[in-house]
Amino acid sequence: MYVSIATTAFGAFGVAKRIKKARAEQDALRLIDATVAAVGIVTGLAVLYRELKRLGDDDVLLG
Repeated sequence: MYVSIATTAFGAFGVAKRIKKARAEQDALRLIDATVAAVGIVTGLAVLYRELKRLGDDDVLLG
């Protein structure tokens, strides 16, 4: 579970680069694409966090 969160968060660096490049080139379509990807990453992290929290409720070791 933690690996999934780390991998998803690491993907955010690539998306941030894409957003920066799209802004520099004033490419609206690439900016929209990168923004949608960023929203997907945020949603993915939220789902993973929720699952981790549920797992923690059932697991004595995770507290």
